[in-house]
Amino acid sequence: MMNLSKSAELFEKAGKLIPGGVNSPVRAFKSVGGIPPFIKRAEGAFIWDEDDNKYIDYIGSWGPMILGHTHPRVTTAIQKVVESGTSFGAPTEKEITLAQLIIDRVPGCEKVRLVNSGTEATMSAIRLARGFTGKDKIIKFEGCYHGHGDSFLIAAGSGALTLGEPNSPGVTKGTASDTLISRFNDPVSVEAVFEQYPEDIAGVIVEPVNGNTGCIPPENGFLDFLKNICHQYNSLLIFDEVMTGFRVAKGGAAEYYKVTPDLYTFGKVIGGGMPIGAFGGTMEIMEKIAPEGSVYQAGTLSGNPVAVTAGIETLKLLTDESYSILNQKGVYLSERIQSIIEEADYPLSQKRVGSMFSLYFYDEKISNTQDVAKCDFDAFNQFFHSLLEKGVFIAPSQFEAGFISLAHTEELLDATVEHVRSALESIFVEA
Repeated sequence: MMNLSKSAELFEKAGKLIPGGVNSPVRAFKSVGGIPPFIKRAEGAFIWDEDDNKYIDYIGSWGPMILGHTHPRVTTAIQKVVESGTSFGAPTEKEITLAQLIIDRVPGCEKVRLVNSGTEATMSAIRLARGFTGKDKIIKFEGCYHGHGDSFLIAAGSGALTLGEPNSPGVTKGTASDTLISRFNDPVSVEAVFEQYPEDIAGVIVEPVNGNTGCIPPENGFLDFLKNICHQYNSLLIFDEVMTGFRVAKGGAAEYYKVTPDLYTFGKVIGGGMPIGAFGGTMEIMEKIAPEGSVYQAGTLSGNPVAVTAGIETLKLLTDESYSILNQKGVYLSERIQSIIEEADYPLSQKRVGSMFSLYFYDEKISNTQDVAKCDFDAFNQFFHSLLEKGVFIAPSQFEAGFISLAHTEELLDATVEHVRSALESIFVEA
């Protein structure tokens, strides 16, 4: 058994000081059980915990470590900029540089506003959509996560997927009433909501690849459908590319699927591991944001020079060749795991977009969160802990995606495949 004595001690201590012992819920391992390793350092494709256990990391800080941990060019740039100051609350030239890098890569993104997190970006984007259209309601999809803003912590009400209900205490019914729920990859459910509220919908916000139910790609034509129906009803289409932006392609999911939304939200990769986010879109829409327009949004630490520097260096290193390599790594890993599944006829399925991936403990069609709910969660939990024991760190939930970095060598991918083989045998064969 792996020694996690220091992590166990720290987890107990943290529980007395921090709710649940963690500063973000999924870190507590509540869905899989056990003690979460407390991490002390990382390099390349590896992380080490406080007990000196070494793991091949497929969480990558939930996506941003696309270059691998502590890339020397990024860390050197961060160290250098810190010497000049960590925060000014005033404009810097670096903000312009990062904004230009984003705009140059993303189709139809003409202006951006830097913020401090993905949650702040999505909250601001829906406020802007409401301010621009003069309408109040937003459509979101079950299983798509857009941060912890009140408007997003909404569950589908009973019956038809229309008017939402709060799924967290503290979210008011009034807020929930302006969030409408549809099913990902289900155009009929979207049409039903628009038909019920034809004059009221400011926008549709969607993860173009649903990365919070594992990794579910949009079915053919679904994103085009969303763009068309939004424009039919004078609503805005918002791509939440906090996870997919600069991860699945140089220009994100919009480039990958050749669908351009009205607004974008970004995070993760544009900070190179530092806390940052952004939202952007067409000139016409973005000019409604204060101080140009009347839709208010502000942030004392927005455009923080340390986070911006990390983002600049990360994006500069992500060339067309980088994405080709990342995709090849994704294909290599998924094909080798698929061979294991098919040889043993395991009741499993996979989804992958570029270097995002997920292995589902369910062997029928996966299109949305309702399908993922049919997975064998007990088997996933055994799989998770088996991999952890073998030194492979994946997300502690069937509902989360995995991420490959440029630092994952073929040798590491091969080692991962063998660990996957062994873990699956312990679940399906030895049992």
